[in-house]
Amino acid sequence: MIQYFFSRSLAFASLILALVPNTCAGTEKRAPLSASDVAAIRTVLERYRTGWLANNADAVRGSFTQDAVLLPHHGVPPAVGMAAINEFWFPASPTKTTITTFVQTIDEVGGEGYLAYVRGTSEVAWRVEDGAKSQHWRNRGNFLAILKKQDDGKWLMSHLIWDDPPNQQVN
Repeated sequence: MIQYFFSRSLAFASLILALVPNTCAGTEKRAPLSASDVAAIRTVLERYRTGWLANNADAVRGSFTQDAVLLPHHGVPPAVGMAAINEFWFPASPTKTTITTFVQTIDEVGGEGYLAYVRGTSEVAWRVEDGAKSQHWRNRGNFLAILKKQDDGKWLMSHLIWDDPPNQQVN
């Protein structure tokens, strides 16, 4: 009998906890994305893409929240926060990497309120120069970005995950 009462109480409490956030949340946070939100989100992804092509680390970093998380391909550990992202993409090194091609196709933009996602594909090519040695690489894969609307109304990426085959050297 006690077990029956406990399991019913637990089920009821779980139901209440599941419903309370939905009934108490303001409708503003659950409103569908507006056309201007979708345009602003697409602009963030374009600024990120063109930042890479211009070799502009500030434009790339400026597309992310300060506490953003990168979830790289192939089981590479996540880069959490701007300092880790900076070290992951822009380490102090005599080797110079230049993005030569970055084609990004957005297949889906969705979300509501202050949270959005973008799903798509990308094709990237780059050159790595280390002294007199130069290598050319390319890759193509999928990505998923999560964006958060900031208090000032600006959208920024908070999470970025990508998956693709191993990098392909081009000669």
